[in-house]
Amino acid sequence: MDNSSATRVFFLIWFFAATFSFCKVNSNISCNEKEKQALLNLKRGLTDPWNALSSWSDQEDCCKWAGVHCDNKTARVRKLQLGNLNLNGKISPSLLELEHLNYLDLSISNFNCTPIPSFLSSMGSMRHLNLASAGFCGLIPHQLGNLSDLRYLNLGDNFGLYVHNLRWMSSLSSMKYLDMSFVNLSSALDWLQIMSRLSSLSELYLQGCHLDSLNPSLGFVNFTSLLVLDLSVNLFIHEIPNWFSNISSTLIELDLSSNALKGEIPCSVSNFQNLEHLVLGHLTVLDLNLNHFSGPIPSSLGNLSYMWKLILEGAVDEVFFTKLSKLKYLDMSRTPLFFNVNSNWVPPFQLIYAHMSSCKIGPNFPAWLQTQRSLKVLLMSMSGISDKAPSWFWNWTSNIDFVNLSANNIEGDVPNFLVNSTVLDLSSNHLKGQLPRLSANVRVLDVANNLFSGPISNFLCQKTNRKNKLQVLDASNNLLSGELSHCWRYWQYLIHLNLGSNCLSGRIPNSMGSLVALKALRLPNNSIYGDIPSSLQKCSNLGLLDMGENNLSMTIPLWIGEMKSLTILRLRSSVLKGHIPLQTCQLSSLRVLDLANNSLSGPIPKCLNSINSMAMPHVENYETMEYSEDAGTYFESLMLIPKGEELRYEENLIFVSIIDLSSNNLSGSIPNEISVLFQLNFLNLSRNHLTGKIPEKIGTMKELESIDLSRNHLSGEIPPSMSNLTFLSYLDLSYNNFSGRIPSSTQLQSFDALRYTGNPELCGAPLITICRKEQESDGNTPVGKAGVTPVGKAEDDSETSWFYSGLGVGFAVGFWGVCAAPFFKNT
Repeated sequence: MDNSSATRVFFLIWFFAATFSFCKVNSNISCNEKEKQALLNLKRGLTDPWNALSSWSDQEDCCKWAGVHCDNKTARVRKLQLGNLNLNGKISPSLLELEHLNYLDLSISNFNCTPIPSFLSSMGSMRHLNLASAGFCGLIPHQLGNLSDLRYLNLGDNFGLYVHNLRWMSSLSSMKYLDMSFVNLSSALDWLQIMSRLSSLSELYLQGCHLDSLNPSLGFVNFTSLLVLDLSVNLFIHEIPNWFSNISSTLIELDLSSNALKGEIPCSVSNFQNLEHLVLGHLTVLDLNLNHFSGPIPSSLGNLSYMWKLILEGAVDEVFFTKLSKLKYLDMSRTPLFFNVNSNWVPPFQLIYAHMSSCKIGPNFPAWLQTQRSLKVLLMSMSGISDKAPSWFWNWTSNIDFVNLSANNIEGDVPNFLVNSTVLDLSSNHLKGQLPRLSANVRVLDVANNLFSGPISNFLCQKTNRKNKLQVLDASNNLLSGELSHCWRYWQYLIHLNLGSNCLSGRIPNSMGSLVALKALRLPNNSIYGDIPSSLQKCSNLGLLDMGENNLSMTIPLWIGEMKSLTILRLRSSVLKGHIPLQTCQLSSLRVLDLANNSLSGPIPKCLNSINSMAMPHVENYETMEYSEDAGTYFESLMLIPKGEELRYEENLIFVSIIDLSSNNLSGSIPNEISVLFQLNFLNLSRNHLTGKIPEKIGTMKELESIDLSRNHLSGEIPPSMSNLTFLSYLDLSYNNFSGRIPSSTQLQSFDALRYTGNPELCGAPLITICRKEQESDGNTPVGKAGVTPVGKAEDDSETSWFYSGLGVGFAVGFWGVCAAPFFKNT
């Protein structure tokens, strides 16, 4: 062996020995005791709802704690990754003891609108600070400008944060990533100049920051390193300024959507190319959607050959796409865009994502879709297609994960094909045939508002469907028939089930109780009869139960009080009889109670004040009302009659609180306890046999928008507190026995007089009946008391009173004249 070989061998032996020795030494290093105590102090000040910090114990090495990362050599804490833990409480200044900490993530927490701690600015080693969606409020501390080594700063989605100016940011010259989305920057008039001087800045996100001008107040704008710029959802109402041409050599993503930008799209936006760069110098994402641009889309946008994501509005034809061979993501939704292409057009691209909802695609079915072999998401709802679906389409969808062609006028028979898409939404078309077969991949099948027919049991009991994992089935408003089968054991994954408005008959089978994951069950407007089976008690997650418009002919079951998750109970027009059970009051999460148009009798339960969600502010529960997938959301909808007319509630259903007991045979008085339902929006007790007075404290129900007490036997005066109902926009007190003066308020006098008609003893505006005050012995008028003086008699009564007053004066003068004559004569 020569000397050089020996030297190499010796070096390798030394290297491996040193490495082994190094690893062995490292295994014996534990975290710094001072830093451990600092972290324990931090934990004491925090509330940890998910017990994510359970490993933070004095007996354990802090370098092994969840979210704590230490230096391999020194075991000093370098990184705290505590994001997405919903932490709240107080951030302890003990963090300052972590002298080597350069990475802090407290994002997605809930610090209850407290200010960002200013002591964070003293952590001089900090390079990465993520406080996004952490619930901070108030003025952003200018001391953050002391973090001169900061490269990543995310303060986004803290909706209560604001600044007076951004001068403190000028010293952050190492900043590469800045996200201040939804922070109020309206007072920072110099934001553009300051941020453009951050020479290292490559990603800038300022979505929803209340910015109103893209024109610099002074100086020159030049983002020298910017790759991503998001200025969406702001208040820009001018044209795109020329300085955008200065960043064309670097920018790869630009989002100016959801503003009010006007004028034509300038050429500078369509010239984002730099021939010296292979990829990074080419604009790949462009979103100009939801603005007020005029004129055509520049044809030069079609020259952006590296474009893979395009979101815009206007009109385009096939020539526009000629050079966009790399296009993968196309979004032309929510705009009146005209997609003018020939029926035999073959696109140069292979899309992965196509979102063209509300875009003018039709009336012909888009044949070019057949050429797309890589497509995973197809969203073309409300796109004006009025054509028969071609035979190739059905099997073609088997390779697409998300298909939404809803709200078109697509016609034809649907073949007995196997649905393989995760989501298939064909609702609101004119499709007919039997319901299709399902693979185990399908999660959502929405075919509502079509012409599908045949026995529902054929679909539910089909052998192919027995291995399904369907979570949403909406086949409402079709022509499905027959009885509900006993095959529900094959549908264990169902969360939302809607078979309303079909031709279904028979009883509700006990086997529906096996749908233990169910959150929403809707079977309204069928010919179902009999009891609601007690087996539904097993569906403990059930939040929406709608059996309205059937022929149940039953009493409300007492076990209904055990359904603690119920937020919506709709049993209107179902031939219900008997009393409203007291167990209904145990439904503390109830927001909608609709038992109208039945034959219920007896009193209104006084315990309704126990329904907490109607009495106290609450956090809206979206889980019952919606189901979300990556490419869209399925919303529950409900028909309600809140203000005398039928309305459909969809996304806004979670904000509605209503009690509708109208058109029954209820008797007794309106319980005073109802006045504590401070979150109630709509109250309808009309067309019953109620007696007594309106609760005096009804005016404390400040959220009421509608009250209908018409056609009962209520009496007494309208409570003065009703003047406090400032949100009231619908009121009907007609055909009762109310008396006295209508209280004065902006709302109460604004309603039509017909809303008070049928109460002969009621007076005051807006009625034409004038009130006549009753005089008491002390000459004062008792508050709220008034007599009724019909308008036709007012003038005659006035003349009569003057007559009798004159008669009295004449009598007195005549009497004293006769008596005084002898007196004057004797004198």
